[in-house]
Amino acid sequence: MTTLTRQKKRDEDGKNVRRVADNEARAKQTMIRISPQKLNLVAASIRGKKVEGARATLEFSRKRIAKDVLKVLDSAIANAENNHGLDIDSLVVSEAFVGKNLVMKRFRARARGRAAKVLKPFSELTIVVREIEEAA
Repeated sequence: MTTLTRQKKRDEDGKNVRRVADNEARAKQTMIRISPQKLNLVAASIRGKKVEGARATLEFSRKRIAKDVLKVLDSAIANAENNHGLDIDSLVVSEAFVGKNLVMKRFRARARGRAAKVLKPFSELTIVVREIEEAA
């Protein structure tokens, strides 16, 4: 039986190739315990906004999951500043997309010996921030 391994893409110097552009940084969180449809509502509220406005939107959002989205956004901002040397004042949320993860399947006891299916979905969130040039 053979096992498949994912090959990392490397350049001619043997270093890993970046998956995003030079003026971008990204952060990803997996196994978020909420349905992708509900998470996408919060992610849609920050797409295309400057990071200060996106942070304000998430801090004052009434959705429970907004705290987790704020953590991922802060991580993307920190990655942009520390790992890629980008200016945090000129960052914009260029992408915020949601994917499916596993679904835990449970059962709830019902009347007359029956059972009802309960699905507990998990999601994953990826946020990409991009540095934009200020127009003079």
